[in-house]
Amino acid sequence: MIFASLALVCACAQAEETLTWEDCVREAAKNNPALISSKESVKSTEAAKSITASGLFPQVSASAGVAKSKTETSGSSGGDGNNGGGGSSNDSSVNNYNYGVSGNQLIFDGFKTANQVNAASEDIKAAQENYKFTSSDVRLSLRTAFIELLKAQEGLRIKEEIYERRRQNFELVTLRYESGQENKGSLLTEQANLIQARFDVTQAGRDIDLSRRKLSKEMGRSDTSEITAKGDFKVAEEVREMPDFSVIAQDNPSLKQLIAQKNSAIFNLKSARAEFMPEVTASGSAGRSDTNWPPENNNWSIGASVSLPIFEGGKRLADVKKATAQLNKAEADLTDGLNSVVETLQDRWTSLQQALDNVSVQKEFLTANEERAKITEAQYSIGFVSFNDWIIIENNLVDAKNSYLEAQANALVAEANWIQAKGETIENVEK
Repeated sequence: MIFASLALVCACAQAEETLTWEDCVREAAKNNPALISSKESVKSTEAAKSITASGLFPQVSASAGVAKSKTETSGSSGGDGNNGGGGSSNDSSVNNYNYGVSGNQLIFDGFKTANQVNAASEDIKAAQENYKFTSSDVRLSLRTAFIELLKAQEGLRIKEEIYERRRQNFELVTLRYESGQENKGSLLTEQANLIQARFDVTQAGRDIDLSRRKLSKEMGRSDTSEITAKGDFKVAEEVREMPDFSVIAQDNPSLKQLIAQKNSAIFNLKSARAEFMPEVTASGSAGRSDTNWPPENNNWSIGASVSLPIFEGGKRLADVKKATAQLNKAEADLTDGLNSVVETLQDRWTSLQQALDNVSVQKEFLTANEERAKITEAQYSIGFVSFNDWIIIENNLVDAKNSYLEAQANALVAEANWIQAKGETIENVEK
């Protein structure tokens, strides 16, 4: 039985997977669905540019064909009165064979297509910056899930520690109750505290299971494996110095995306205005045709055409108005975006400072409550303090332990939010 239990413990230990923050990042970078979707969006815009740019190159096509034609002719002949008149008809059919190539080349369209290509290039930049923004969001979600698992694991350790302390306290109160030095109310109170501590341990175990599922999801895993997060609750010290938020904002991918969208709108407006210019196209063809195969008669043609729409029901004017409105909107979005990014940066940095300060405060409270609990426990065991005074200090110690863990986790989340506000992606994780 003992060997079987040991084998089960070893099997569970082997099945458990320990992951560092860097391990999670590497896996999420490959498998996170949001990142994969955003990458495909970039590829789509790159293909769209190639489609648009194809209009600047010669358009060449080849053709071959055969056709059969039939001609019917009719005729008549005269006769004397004693002889009847009659008529005859002749049918003839001909096969026509041909093959050749033809092509046309855009010469000038008021730079409409060229501006469309430039707009498509800006669309690619916007898609690339959108990918970076998505990557930054994924990093935040992944980091938050990782911190939650770290917190849940440490929470379980603290809850087990508290449970053991409550168990010892219950034994102490039981001894004093049995010796007549404590009342039944105190015994029942400490018994309830022990039951609460046992429930907290069970709840902490469930929190770990939920945190594992969240982290697995962010890494792109479909299953929830027995994973353990390996890390600490340290925050980089350099975040204490206030940065220049306006400078940092210039590298934010959401802002760069708005800049690219504005540039695209500029080129789209130029393209719409080019509709008022004439379009010049050169064309040519060469081939052979004959009634026999292979055809031997050469034919070719070369020429140019100029087209200029005269009236289209106001479509071109409406296109220019639409493009102008889109440009105005893009400029307004850029101005608002810049202000929002700077505001968010300052807000996230301030929240991080407050979270770090709170960690220091909660650590002091924990240290003080640990010392008070140590002294009061000794005093209670020899009857120098009452149960009510002792249990208040014990409860304060439990609260202090939980508050300190909460403060540490909140500081890490605040740091992750600050990093996301700066626009750092999952690809350039440094920690």
